Amino acid sequence: MKRILPFLLLLLSVTAFAQPRQLPVGAVLPTRQVPVHDPVMIKEKDTYYLFCTGFGISVWSSKDLQNWRKEAPVFAKAPQWAVDTIPGFRGHIWAPDISYHNGQYYLYYSVSAFGKNTSAIGVATTKTLDSASKYFGWTDHGRVIQSYPGKTNWNAIDPNIITDKKGTPFMVFGSFWDGLKMVQLTKDWLHTAEDVTKIPTVASRKPASSVENPPSVDNNPKDAGGNAIEAPFVFKKGSWYYFFASIDYCCKGEQSTYKMIVGRSKNVKGPFLDKAGKDIRTGGGTIVLQGDKEWHGVGHNSAYTFDGKDYLVFHGYDAADKGASKLRIEEMRWEDGWPVVAK
Repeated sequence: MKRILPFLLLLLSVTAFAQPRQLPVGAVLPTRQVPVHDPVMIKEKDTYYLFCTGFGISVWSSKDLQNWRKEAPVFAKAPQWAVDTIPGFRGHIWAPDISYHNGQYYLYYSVSAFGKNTSAIGVATTKTLDSASKYFGWTDHGRVIQSYPGKTNWNAIDPNIITDKKGTPFMVFGSFWDGLKMVQLTKDWLHTAEDVTKIPTVASRKPASSVENPPSVDNNPKDAGGNAIEAPFVFKKGSWYYFFASIDYCCKGEQSTYKMIVGRSKNVKGPFLDKAGKDIRTGGGTIVLQGDKEWHGVGHNSAYTFDGKDYLVFHGYDAADKGASKLRIEEMRWEDGWPVVAK
């Protein structure tokens, strides 16, 4: 999601993000009333678990994908490494990603300073997501990767993990600056396994890699520039890897212009091409879903297969509620090898 808001919009967004925190643990809401940003999901036994941006990382659970129960946040207090790393950080954690590997759940998360790439991605693990189990409990492993103003032309937020056919883990991440990046992880999934100064850009709205970052627009902070692409998510379907991303602007309520794009490749590293054959590294990307009269903008999606059906999970800005951000879960169909989602 966009972390590059001017001061007034920042105040509005913080108020909006605080809404889930005000709901008590145990509160139950229907899907399209659940206040979220950047939702990701996983299923353990008969329960779906939803993780999203919030203080300590917000958590919801559901038995039916229709009604959601508010759970306690992942972190009761801000991880100390993040407080020490990010000036002014107090525990509002962005854009998590959840995976299951080798008997554990891996939860990656973003910590950042608004409008700057003073950012880092951390990871925590637990053996179960069931808070009633004696095996439940998050262990934080700290920093996986970090970006630095003036040193890295990328932003270490919005992680997503994908494995290749051999089970090698890769993390895609990024927001604005030079675009979205991909880096291989170590076998334990806790660290990067290659030189982070040389990791490739896999998606960008710039027409060529040699082009400088475009300038910011709409009074957004200048540091991030105007390469408005973020929230990567890679979904494996058959022999194809589908690379989803969000473009344009989120977090502006009724003024949000967020929309989702996709490209695909048979190689986990790409290149990912859209329906017209254009590379998403140089401005390609087929529109999957965008705003309409009912939802101003839609984006920061994740994608899953549950019980034989494919789903797109994302947030949208509800036109009937002054642009408040709400949870959307929609079934994905496939036409000629491309995802189609009803509005």
